[in-house]
Formats: sequence, C-alpha cells, structure tokens
Amino acid sequence: MPSLFRFLLVVGLLGAGGYAGISALSKYVEPQPREITVNISPDKFVKNR
Repeated sequence: MPSLFRFLLVVGLLGAGGYAGISALSKYVEPQPREITVNISPDKFVKNR
C-alpha cells in the first residue's frame, strides 16, 4: 500500500506543477496581436438544394 500512496503523491505533484506552469503562463505572458487574412471561396456562400 505505501507504493500506491507514493505513486499518488508523485502524480499529484506533477499535476500541481503542470497547473502552476499553465497558470503562470496565462498570467505573465501577453500574446502579440496580429492580423489574420482568410480567403473563403464563393462556393461556400451558395446554397445547394
């Protein structure tokens, strides 16, 4: 049973570390805005019956 507790502790610590890393990235890293151009073919606007 102690190996199960050790395993759960390691998995919990890895999960907490991942959560902390993602939280820090979302709080301290600001994305650079940029323009995106997407070409849509006219066929997408025509309804087919």
